[in-house]
Amino acid sequence: MAVLPVYNVLVLPGVDLYLKTDMLRRSAGRLPYVGEKMILVIQRQNQARSDLTRESFYPIGVTGEVTDVNDNGFFVIHTRNRVNLEEISIYGDSVIDVSVSRRRDYEDTDPSEEQERLRRVKVALNNFADGFQNSQMTRLYIARMNSIEEIAVTMSPWMVSGSEERYRILELDSCRERAAALEKLVLENVEITKVNMEAQSAQKEDYQKIYRESAIKKQMEFLQNELDEMHPEDVSDVRRFEIAVEESGMNETARREAKKIINRLKQEGKNSPEAGMLYDYLDFVTGLSWKKEEMHRIDLDEAEHILDEQHYGLGKVKNRILQQIAVMNLRRRQSGSILLFVGAPGTGKTSIGQSIAKALNREYVRVSLGGIRDEADIRGHRRTYIGAMPGRIMDGIKKSGVSNPVMVLDEIDKLGTSYNGDPASALLEVLDPEQNNTFTDHYMNVPYDLSDVLFICTANTLDTIPAPLLDRMEIIRFTGYSPLDKLSIAREHLLPRAMQSVGIPEGGIRMDDAVLETIISEYTREAGVRGLKKCLDQLCRTAAVRIVRENLTSMDVRTDELRELLDTHPIHLKHVSETGATGIVTGLAWTAVGGEILNIETVITPGSGRLIITGQLGDVMKESAQIALTLVKSIFPERMQDMQKVDLHIHVPDGATPKDGPSAGITMTTALASLISGIPVSPKVGMTGEITLQGLIGAIGGLPEKLMAAQRAGVETVYIPADNEEDLRDVPDEVRKALTIVPVRTARDVLTALSILPQNREALAV
Repeated sequence: MAVLPVYNVLVLPGVDLYLKTDMLRRSAGRLPYVGEKMILVIQRQNQARSDLTRESFYPIGVTGEVTDVNDNGFFVIHTRNRVNLEEISIYGDSVIDVSVSRRRDYEDTDPSEEQERLRRVKVALNNFADGFQNSQMTRLYIARMNSIEEIAVTMSPWMVSGSEERYRILELDSCRERAAALEKLVLENVEITKVNMEAQSAQKEDYQKIYRESAIKKQMEFLQNELDEMHPEDVSDVRRFEIAVEESGMNETARREAKKIINRLKQEGKNSPEAGMLYDYLDFVTGLSWKKEEMHRIDLDEAEHILDEQHYGLGKVKNRILQQIAVMNLRRRQSGSILLFVGAPGTGKTSIGQSIAKALNREYVRVSLGGIRDEADIRGHRRTYIGAMPGRIMDGIKKSGVSNPVMVLDEIDKLGTSYNGDPASALLEVLDPEQNNTFTDHYMNVPYDLSDVLFICTANTLDTIPAPLLDRMEIIRFTGYSPLDKLSIAREHLLPRAMQSVGIPEGGIRMDDAVLETIISEYTREAGVRGLKKCLDQLCRTAAVRIVRENLTSMDVRTDELRELLDTHPIHLKHVSETGATGIVTGLAWTAVGGEILNIETVITPGSGRLIITGQLGDVMKESAQIALTLVKSIFPERMQDMQKVDLHIHVPDGATPKDGPSAGITMTTALASLISGIPVSPKVGMTGEITLQGLIGAIGGLPEKLMAAQRAGVETVYIPADNEEDLRDVPDEVRKALTIVPVRTARDVLTALSILPQNREALAV
């Protein structure tokens, strides 16, 4: 008997099986013939012939006889009995020998019960067949079936049951149990097929609905495009946004977000409560410039000419800007660090940003950061809030209309903090060239490349700028203007602009340099030129009234007319006195508006050795006073006992102005030494420097501003720390020539030069 392996087929005794002739061709290398006896052995899993072993088969098979072989590639086996596979031998890839024994069936069926079971199954199949178009033919086919085994075998190819479940039915010895299992198997598969067909039908309906909707939308889009071409002025908002998104060149993330918002706007319509918010968002993101601007070569000579034309002096600043332009020319892209311009008000920090933009041929944007306390002002508000809007950075980009403007972040030292977050921390990403290429504004919720933006920051002082933010920037200091600088600026820039602003023609106001020098020295008190500009504006307005009233073509301005023309009193400027007194020394200080002189005053009163400090001094300045007293005690040890019976009082005018900093240390030391020794110090001698307990003089900041203040106040000699000698190159030439500048390293050098400490005196100080 031929051995035929089968897989995933329900094999039962007493039924007709329809099999492919290729199965026997692959097994025995020949075609079946009518009357041939066969043993069907059942594979556990689908395996190639070369991989078959004894364990590849279930231990029960079925015998049968070929009853028909047709020309369509099928043959029919009528199965007879179940057999146990005792031994299995496999030779090569095609020969399988088996030794079998008969496996008896337990005939325990009730004919009436079997007929009722067959009826139930046929009813279920007929009900299922009603859903087909050829249901009548299917009913006739079902009616010809005489057993539930025949029905199960016929349905076997469409069953979802696995090979293990099919074999479990074959191994049942009880015919009654086998019939019950077959009934359950058939009915379960009928229900499964119903569910699958219902799901497929519903899915087909959904697909048809989707396809129909898509076709309608495409038709509408086609018609809308036709209307837009015929009437470009009547393009709908949605279509306008779709066109803008496609032409914007935005990155893929932004494009997906914009399309999602456009779809929401389409679905919700113009009357939706959110339509306004969606419209504003799309209007903003499509109004941004997403495309990279082409980097053009910049003419260094032309850029230098523009900077010199619009700004007087500032040589160090201009050189740094030209360096940045040269690097950009070489690298053909935006590069270099973020510039931080630090200096007193009116020194040109903000206005030079406009000149830089003109030199680079770029758009200029100014963002004022003064007083900002909310992080959302930098990063924007999330769109979940009513009234949400983008941050000031992205708003500035939108207003510029390009992706590479020159953006001046003004007053960065005046950022505040509150419960709404820390804006300075939000700027860390903006001002980091390694991170800002993916800056994400909360309102936009998509990344935007800020790497092409030239950021310039301005500040009056560095004290309030957090260290991490300060580390992002390169500090460039704007020193105050000297009187000679102010004279040139007033003559070449401020006066012509003031005349033009009130309509006075060129030459309409004539004044010599002496008048301008008087305005600079007596009516302004600043490191910059903002106050000078106000004075000249006031002078031109007053002159305009006189010219109109008296019908003049021009007028001359004299020094004695300034008080009337400016309608103000001259500013009381600090000038050193001609005579000195013991215990009073001229010190130099730096403020946010420039340099200033401080008269350190000391006096001895009967007491118990206390040190009294007044003048609204900060903690650092109070510590400097304590260090100065200790140092003086070490210099004059013979006066120690006398000091226990007196109080020392140190006062720093003006008492209403808060003061702090370490640079008054040497001044306090000299004032106390003068007081104790009884040797006065000339008020025309000024000094600045931090003092240590060893008597060493440390470096200080703001030296150019302090020296200009000294020259303005009439000081002739200034003692500065030796470590600050390099800073003298930032001091204007006319200031250095007007002063005798003496670098010193120790307090002994100063006291010896002032004859407070004799040169042959041995002291404990260095």
